Amino acid sequence: MSILTPSIPDSDQLHRDALTVLQPGFEGSTPPAWVHRHIAAGLGSVALFGRNVTDQAQLAALTAELRRENPDLLIAIDEEGGDVTRLEVGSGSSWPGNLALGAVDDPALTRDVARELGRALAECGINFNWAPAADVNSNPGNPVIGVRSFGADPQLCARHTAAWVAGLQSAGVAACAKHFPGHGDTNVDSHHGLPLIDVAEELVRARDLPPFKAAVEAGAKALMTAHIMIPALDPDYPATLSKAVLGGLLRAPESEGGLGYQGLIVTDAIEMGAIADRYGIAEGTVLALAAGADAICVGGGLCDEETVLRLRDAIVAAVREGRLSQERLADAADRVRALGSWARQSRSKAAAEAAPIEPDLSIGLRAARWALRVTADPAQHFEPVTDRPFVASFSPESNIAVGDDTPWGVAGMLAERFPGTRTRGIGPDQAGAEQLDALVAELLAEAAGRRLVLVVRDVHRHDWMSAALRLLLNARPDALVVEMGVPQAEPVGALHIATHGAARACGLAAVEVLTGQPSVGR
Repeated sequence: MSILTPSIPDSDQLHRDALTVLQPGFEGSTPPAWVHRHIAAGLGSVALFGRNVTDQAQLAALTAELRRENPDLLIAIDEEGGDVTRLEVGSGSSWPGNLALGAVDDPALTRDVARELGRALAECGINFNWAPAADVNSNPGNPVIGVRSFGADPQLCARHTAAWVAGLQSAGVAACAKHFPGHGDTNVDSHHGLPLIDVAEELVRARDLPPFKAAVEAGAKALMTAHIMIPALDPDYPATLSKAVLGGLLRAPESEGGLGYQGLIVTDAIEMGAIADRYGIAEGTVLALAAGADAICVGGGLCDEETVLRLRDAIVAAVREGRLSQERLADAADRVRALGSWARQSRSKAAAEAAPIEPDLSIGLRAARWALRVTADPAQHFEPVTDRPFVASFSPESNIAVGDDTPWGVAGMLAERFPGTRTRGIGPDQAGAEQLDALVAELLAEAAGRRLVLVVRDVHRHDWMSAALRLLLNARPDALVVEMGVPQAEPVGALHIATHGAARACGLAAVEVLTGQPSVGR
């Protein structure tokens, strides 16, 4: 036995390192006792979602309590602004998302928006943000990226990714560019399945990598992996589990064809279908760490102590079995601790230099105004809405990243201005081919004698929505159309407003135009 003793890892340190690399979530607006116990035992990060947020004062108290055992704790959140918001999950975001910023194409404005968002996060005690999305949305039918991307042009995405990273980190919040090496050319949502991108490596490098290279050069503290399969890079494993992608393409020096990245690599949520359904979350965790990931995001759907213990024990067992080297685990844990130390020092420096600066919410609305693209039908004379309209909002099924809890659209805002406004929400289950004629007849009857406002989201991706819109406009060519997704389809309606996103700020900007409020010009 004495001969084997030197090769047995130190159990306490091994368990501590295994906890350090996990980024779990939990239920509720206060941390349960098990979270405190595991932070004391080494847990290096905690993930927050909309379910943990009621208001900013509560969130600030929650983060302060979480740091009780460890001032260097990374407190992560998925706050992209735009459609994906946790900070303002109940109301919609004060900041437009990436597509709106890309439409304006002013990197200084993007930096300002990210800085103000960073200040809002820092004010609440958040120090690690899983954003921005650096994906190039090259596939217009992408079901999960869309408005979360700055656009379809690699260089546009690159300059805005760099600006967003710089703005966020100037507020002392670590940025995390995602989803490496690029989730933009997919027609499958990796929450549900494993997307396959069967293109040449040269195309990946030319189209998808420029924003990540820009993020690295901008000093992004973290990059998040994508659960996607690119056979040209690795024929056997998805990117999250691929040594060729993480240890090679991302970590290798530029002289060897890599990006030379030395910051933290965190996985997308390990419980997503693309990984969990094929490997299981425990095996996926071990493979991701072995491939070069430093932190495992878990807790969007699984958020209990049992999951944390299961993953911790799987990591420990893999080290003891020789499937994961202790050095690789220790290196990953050290990177987590280093980022936690940076975040604490940034917070302390900001506190010492001056009183906290209140985030400037007006920048978000200003950016949303500039992002609008308004097209008028010359055959129809547009008059602003001045009385109670009828608003029909066509809602596709939400992807998991966006969620169902955040309100969107303009119906509520118009109803606030014009009490008595009638509204109707329509989903795909109400607008099938057999139901469509009856539905359109109902909507036209309800809208009789009122201005008709039709709100859509990614109409180019949904045949049922496109068909309903066409029939309604045939009967009511005076209808006003607000597209709050990717404006891929041709503008239609007496007035067509493309907002480039469904954030509350985007809705407010659209309502200003609909009601003849301030100009959208710069």
